[in-house]
Amino acid sequence: MDTIVALSPLLLMFVLMWFFIIRPAQKRQKQTAQMQSGIKRGDQIVTIGGLHGQVDAVDDTTVYIKVADGTRLQFERQAIARVVESAKTGL
Repeated sequence: MDTIVALSPLLLMFVLMWFFIIRPAQKRQKQTAQMQSGIKRGDQIVTIGGLHGQVDAVDDTTVYIKVADGTRLQFERQAIARVVESAKTGL
């Protein structure tokens, strides 16, 4: 019984760490992966390096981006930080 009482603060710290650190990080990681897999042509995006552009084409692992002067750049999907404006579909 003494060992359970002695280990209870350690177990409590692990549970608190799970709810305040590990769980939110896993949710953010899942949301980012979902966003990166949903990228489509015409989306306005920002890369992890801060480059703004419009998605020109999408492959399995790469994304081709047009920047302001018409230059076409190739990035890995994981390099996309966020979608600023999603492309309008259907009309």
